[in-house]
Amino acid sequence: MSKPLSLSFDPIARADEHWKQRWGNAPAMAALTSIMRAQQILLAELDAVVKPYGLTFARYEALVLLTFSKAGELPMSKIGERLMVHPTSVTNTVDRLVRSGYVDKRPNPNDGRGTLASITDKGREVCEAATRDLMAMEFGLGAYDAEECGEIFAMLRPLRIAAGDFEAE
Repeated sequence: MSKPLSLSFDPIARADEHWKQRWGNAPAMAALTSIMRAQQILLAELDAVVKPYGLTFARYEALVLLTFSKAGELPMSKIGERLMVHPTSVTNTVDRLVRSGYVDKRPNPNDGRGTLASITDKGREVCEAATRDLMAMEFGLGAYDAEECGEIFAMLRPLRIAAGDFEAE
């Protein structure tokens, strides 16, 4: 993947300067824009690493979630809940994993209307290989050490709690 030419200035810092001149100080705007740009950078890097396995990062996350479950299977509704995505996205993600031979689907015997997704042996192998590759590139966060990664996690946690992702202890 080729990288675009680097600018000779930080466009987010420049936008922050213009923002201050026009509307006043808004550090949240620069922080938000930095977070959004970081998300674009990371998702592109992560998707490039898992692409050779026929995955996107979203599909990889679903495989990981299935490997974490005791039986290697979960109801589709649980997958959506845990990955915090819309049911339509879960269906699309799992259906693509089924077509790749990484996941199987079957009716949920405990819920007449529900469906269970289960990881296949091929899915486990691909998940392990992709995980090795992602860990080798430090999930795109190699510019930070372990302590800084912990600080990023801690800094974003209150935002996630406020959004209702989970209840604080």
